[in-house]
Amino acid sequence: MSKFYKIFCAYCLLLFSNNQLVAQVEAKPRIIITADPELDDNNSLIRFILYSTDVQIEGLVYASSMFHWKGDGKGTKWYVPGREYDRFGMNACPCESWRWAKDERFIHDIVDAYTKSYPNLKVHHKDYPAPDYLKSKIRYGNIEFDGDYSKDTPGSDLIKSAILDDKPGQLYITNWGGASTIARALKSIQDQYQFTTDWVTIKSKIARKVVLLPSGDQDDTYANYIKPNWPEIEYRQFSNSPNYGYGAQIRANETNKLLLTPAWMSQNVISRGALGHLYRVWGDGKQMVKGDMVDYFGLSGYTSEELKKMGYFVWMPPQEKGSWLGEGDNHTFMNMLGNGLRAYERGSYGGWGGRSKTDTGPMFSFSGEGSADQMAQQLSNLEKTSSTDAIPFPDFFAKAQNSFAARMKWAVTAKFSDANHEPNVGIQGPLKIMANTGQKVKINGIVSDPDGNKVSVKWLQLPAGSYPNQVEINHSESLQTEIIVPKDATAGQTIHIVIEATDDGTPALTKYQRVIIEVRGK
Repeated sequence: MSKFYKIFCAYCLLLFSNNQLVAQVEAKPRIIITADPELDDNNSLIRFILYSTDVQIEGLVYASSMFHWKGDGKGTKWYVPGREYDRFGMNACPCESWRWAKDERFIHDIVDAYTKSYPNLKVHHKDYPAPDYLKSKIRYGNIEFDGDYSKDTPGSDLIKSAILDDKPGQLYITNWGGASTIARALKSIQDQYQFTTDWVTIKSKIARKVVLLPSGDQDDTYANYIKPNWPEIEYRQFSNSPNYGYGAQIRANETNKLLLTPAWMSQNVISRGALGHLYRVWGDGKQMVKGDMVDYFGLSGYTSEELKKMGYFVWMPPQEKGSWLGEGDNHTFMNMLGNGLRAYERGSYGGWGGRSKTDTGPMFSFSGEGSADQMAQQLSNLEKTSSTDAIPFPDFFAKAQNSFAARMKWAVTAKFSDANHEPNVGIQGPLKIMANTGQKVKINGIVSDPDGNKVSVKWLQLPAGSYPNQVEINHSESLQTEIIVPKDATAGQTIHIVIEATDDGTPALTKYQRVIIEVRGK
């Protein structure tokens, strides 16, 4: 080996800094979370806050939905036909509030738990934001009634300011509950500027800037206001998503099922300090709202029929005590992560949150009738992984779950050497390569591990490029690979190749780097 080559290799390794290749550092997506106090929102937020290293959090906003709303505290009664309270034969409304705890503060509680965990977390990743910064981003949005966006709120004001600011990059806004707070922010902008000379410019800016990341249209405000008035705003729903939702264990494969068991959840999640204490599992004895007859998840040892006799409205069969309960909103943010898949850049790229789909219809359309097993199947079908691509979309669940477990351990581990960390992954050269049909494209990966673990690599093709068929990948388990650009590819088509690097630590952790090959022609 020449002296020059040794120096070059050493230089490449020096490019690694805190789990990122300096030459290929990914921008941090700006994101606002809006969430209602549902069990799986609580759990999703705990996971999300552990990845606050990877994003720029611009807001943590309480929202209402058809499932949860506070009321105005003045005795006003509310009712919208077809909502949750109008299903299961409940006939519970008109009512003054729906499944909203007095002094609801689940977002505050999670940020408080993060504050307790922060000294440990900071040891393992320098980019964890200061707790005071996160606290400064908490707001209450339009929570009085589901679907009501008739007035400005602190939450809608925060969203409005972020939409109108001049910071670079797109602004990603989730709605884990209803979208009424987002709708109010947009309506306030429309009211302020619609009849001014700035309106066309502002509307165009917002269309380019804002990306909505929904967990369905849970209060009809997207269908009734946002889509008709802001049709150019991207509404990015996902298919092929790993099943993070309620009842994931019901149809999980054998590998994934092991990561949803009571033993796994106890070892890796609920025993992990302040954040683990807040995380919900089946049969944990808790209720988000005392007396909530839709929330029977904290109970254990009862059949569906027994729960019904106790007055609960059972829409999903009870699972084993201590097992996975659900994180149904994960798909909205898992593609924002800086794991090298670059999935946030375009919905079609795909990542740990799945791939964008073209259907923008509402996701929640349960009839509220039938057995618990039938309703669980309806829920399962909403998140069902299916693909008609010639190239299969990877099952990322186990890798995402291992990553979550590692970060939960960071929260209770004071020494860097006592926990595992993701390997460093990069590419020598550009992440976009121009090539001719029939050409052999050589790509060199660079991998190291901060813990000194052994790292195995694999090159794979993702079904994200415009070239629809599989390509030939030579040396797929070596750092240096060779891609054969098919002769039937046409100019302008793209091929997405990813290096996947997994260490042999506990738990095994994976990072990636995506390379896009664009075909020039023959």
